[in-house]
Order: sequence, then C-alpha cells, then structure tokens
Amino acid sequence: MPEANGGVQPNAEQLQDVAIEAGRVFTPAAPIDERALFAGRDREILLIVDAVYQKGRHAILFGERGVGKTSLANVLPEFLERPDSPLLAPRITCDSQDTFDSIWRKIFNKIELQYDLTTAGFAPSSEKMTARASQLLLPDNIKERITTDTVRRALTILSQDSIVIVIIDEFDILAEPTKKILADSIKTLSDDSVPATILLVGVADGVGELIKEHQSVQRAIEQVKMPRMSRAEIMAIIDRGLERLGMTIDAVARQRIALLSRGLPHYTHLLSLHAARHAINNNKSLHITDEVVEAAIRRALDATFQTTREAWHLATMSPRKGNLFAKVLLSCALAKADELGYFAAQDVRTALREITGTKYEIANFSQHISEFCEAKRGFILQRISTKRKYRFRFADPSMQPFVILQGLKDGNLTKQLLDQIQELWD
Repeated sequence: MPEANGGVQPNAEQLQDVAIEAGRVFTPAAPIDERALFAGRDREILLIVDAVYQKGRHAILFGERGVGKTSLANVLPEFLERPDSPLLAPRITCDSQDTFDSIWRKIFNKIELQYDLTTAGFAPSSEKMTARASQLLLPDNIKERITTDTVRRALTILSQDSIVIVIIDEFDILAEPTKKILADSIKTLSDDSVPATILLVGVADGVGELIKEHQSVQRAIEQVKMPRMSRAEIMAIIDRGLERLGMTIDAVARQRIALLSRGLPHYTHLLSLHAARHAINNNKSLHITDEVVEAAIRRALDATFQTTREAWHLATMSPRKGNLFAKVLLSCALAKADELGYFAAQDVRTALREITGTKYEIANFSQHISEFCEAKRGFILQRISTKRKYRFRFADPSMQPFVILQGLKDGNLTKQLLDQIQELWD
C-alpha cells in the first residue's frame, strides 16, 4: 500500500501525531480560519476585494446555511493584507438581541489602536500606548447611544491610515428595526464616500430577504451570492488538508467524498477527518482507499448531531412494514435540484425508480412528500410555488448529505447506484 512519505512505513508515534493534526486540519464543527486550508471561492473573494478598494462601496455575502460563508469571512483579511497599508478587519457575530448600538460597540471594541502619549515637563517624552477604538472614538458616556454620525466619524478617522473592512456575520438574525438602521447607515457611508467597507453576511436565497424595503441601499452594495461548492472546490479542500497531513488518497475515494458532500464543506471535513483517522488507526497507513471511506461513513453518521438523527427518524418512521418514507426521502436527497436546492416531484420519481427498481408514478409518493412538509414529519422539507407546480427542498441543507449517508448504511443505496444517479445529473 502506498505511503505519502515515499513508501517508508511510519512508526506509531508519527501516526499518532498525524491523527492529532487531522483534527486541526479537518474541522467539521468549526469554520476555517486559515487561508492555507481554504479552497475555492475565487469569484466571491474577488467581488468582495473589489468592493473594499472602491470608495463608498460595500458588500453583502448571502447563501444557504452551511456553504462556508463564515469561513470565507474568517480568511478574507489574509487576502486583503498589504505591506504598505495596515489592515483593520473586525468581525462580529450578531445575536437576536443586538441593536445598532451594541453591534458597533462590539465592533469598535475589537479594534486595538496605538497612539503616542506625550508627558509634560522640562524633558517631555513620548510613550507608545494601546487602547481599544471604543475607548478613543466612542462617547465617554456609556448611556449615550451610538448614531450613524458617530459611526461615520469613527470610520473616517480609522480609514486615514488603514484599510478598514467591518464584517457583520449572522446579519439575518437581527430584528427588522436594527437591519433598517444598519442599511440606512451603509447608505450614508456610501453617499459620504467614507473609505471603509461594511460586509454583511447572512443566510438567505436573495438580498431582498436580508434588507427588505431598503431598495435604495442595494445600489451601494455588491451582492455576492455564495452557492454550494463545486465538485472541484470540494476536492481542493480534501487535497489541501491531506497535503498538510502528508497523506494520500485514491482517486475513487476522493471522488466519493466529494460526491457525498453535496457541495457542503461541513461533510467534506467530517468524512475526510474520519477517513484519515480510520486509515491511521486501523490500517496503520497514511493512505485513504474507498474501503476506508466506507468505514468513515459509519463514523460520520455516529458523529452527526443527535438533532439531525432524530429529525431523520421522525421523518421516516412508520408502523407499516415496507413503507416508502425512507426511500422517498432518500430520493429527494438524490433528486436533481436547481441552484437554490429546489426540486420537483418528477425529479424524485427518477431517483425512486432507480433505488427501488419499480416504476412508481408521482401519485404513488406525492402524499409522502406532502407529509415531509408538515409538522408530523418535522417539516423536513419546504414547499413553494402554486398548486400543481410545487417545488421542494430540505429545510436544513445539512440533512441532505445525512440522508444519503444513512441510505448507504441501511442498504437502500449502493455505491454503484449512487454513481449511476449522479451520472444522470452531471
């Protein structure tokens, strides 16, 4: 079996070190925070970088939950750093209780500034001091509310000697009045050509969901949609991580992880982590095969959040033997979908026929899909459009890969059948 270190079998201590490092490289529970491990998203990065260097231009990054928006926000400063200009890039995560005032206090409290303190006397001297921007640029009286003008003046001062980009994550969770004030303040900053950039990050299908009734501000904002990752981008995550670990992978195993991830980097990290650990701990090897990925699927299912497993059980349980709920849900997960994740009943029919070998018509499973959109099945699917033209998608995007992994475990789906279905969509 080939080894990444040129055919030399690693010893037990080396293997243990790699197994530990794998948990730092593949991080399914946390966003990426290092550029060297970040892959893809070239278009989105360039759009945001262009906005930063255009005075009065701001940006909004939006897309499904779980597509890697926070990871991009984390590494973005590394794409903006320049030797000739300091960079200030505070990033905060909003909560539902945040107000305009609390958001900007969080932001300015994350910025550290240096200033010269000159002492008086016959021999005056200067000493370098450090303070938070909140101490230097905000009102002394904590009870005095921050206004748009306060923000404008503070950002103007900060931008004199630095590139400034303020990243506001989880923007979608804010109350509408707070969103409105933030949108209005961005419009003011743009109109006044303040040389600082605000980047809003939120879960949404479109910008209109995030800044309702604030159409005027859209002209000042670069709208950056974050789709699911392409197969090539997913494989780049695998390659960069394994290169860091000094590990290798079979082409078919690499393709398998990319296919099962369904464009969501969380599952790429989850499967890659367990594949690396299984190869090391069970095979005493630094090489990942397709058989290792099979074992990783079982480990990944065990490591999936209990809430996800419970949601799957609620959606598929039935006292009747031979019921179709699990297979119909699996067919939904395999159905060809549009860029927003929506699919039609006929797309489900194609996958269901492949899975069961039976030519089911839509009438045979339409009630199953309808129930997936109801409380008794946990609202596992969302439904849109008008009657007879319904389209559906998973309410939680991360449920889709889980359903496919569960189908492989239960035997409702084989690797060969998964490949065949995927060929229909490629």
